[in-house]
Amino acid sequence: MFPGAFDYRAPTSLDEVLELLREHGEEDKVLAGGQSLIPLLKLRLASPSLLVDIGRVPGLQGMARADGTLVVGARTRHVDVERASLPAGLEILQEAAPQISDPLVRNLGTIGGSLCHADPAGDWGSVAIALGAGLVLRSPRGERTVEASAFFQGPFTTALAADEVLTEIRFPVPAGPAAGTYLKLERKVGDFATVGVALQVEMDGGRVRRAGIGLTAVAPTNLRAQAAEDSLAGSELDDAAIVEAARLAAGAADPRDDIRGSAAYKRDVVRVFVQRGLRTLRQRLGEVGS
Repeated sequence: MFPGAFDYRAPTSLDEVLELLREHGEEDKVLAGGQSLIPLLKLRLASPSLLVDIGRVPGLQGMARADGTLVVGARTRHVDVERASLPAGLEILQEAAPQISDPLVRNLGTIGGSLCHADPAGDWGSVAIALGAGLVLRSPRGERTVEASAFFQGPFTTALAADEVLTEIRFPVPAGPAAGTYLKLERKVGDFATVGVALQVEMDGGRVRRAGIGLTAVAPTNLRAQAAEDSLAGSELDDAAIVEAARLAAGAADPRDDIRGSAAYKRDVVRVFVQRGLRTLRQRLGEVGS
């Protein structure tokens, strides 16, 4: 199947992008790496009248430290994250990047495009939630920042207004000992996740100062397991705390039966992954402190 007819524009500045979005609103689609949008166009699941290609817009790609955050441009490719030299405590980014789809997608696809696509089986959404990332949205009206956990509003639906574009993602850089990991179950390499779990733990004096848990493919959106996070706060990350957090995370999941497995199976994978991941992080943090 071929896409429907559409106009194509490739602006060379962010101001041009914002003006096009202001003029065309719901009629347009923004193209970054194209790894999510182009298949939708070919299947006619998306039929915009205008395609706005931001591939030539400067300032939307790359990573830099600023005000206690790692700022990642929305057009930064998955492979760029995988190969980057990142601040201590943000290793989860480099664990997740190689698990995204296949080499073709990782070399062309962008972190911002993946987040805006808002597939509940997308990996970056859960990582952003676990890290407490802020997503910076620009429009002709100005700029606003939305927390990752509030950005995803439904399957393939986000907090982006029709005239807004995601420009950067801000990941807080931990001030103290921290570690993270991303665990993913897939039927084969490159397949959508059956279940994914993103975990981030930050310590203070031997106790958990902050925990972040994002779940992939077990709800209509990437899901924050807040009750599980809260249960870990102030704990020593012992076995009892880990088991309880895993139980609460599995209870927060809302999966569906499908060809990848039953809902009960997926909930149990969440439980096992949270336990496994937290024990891995406990070991890593112990090695850092030793």
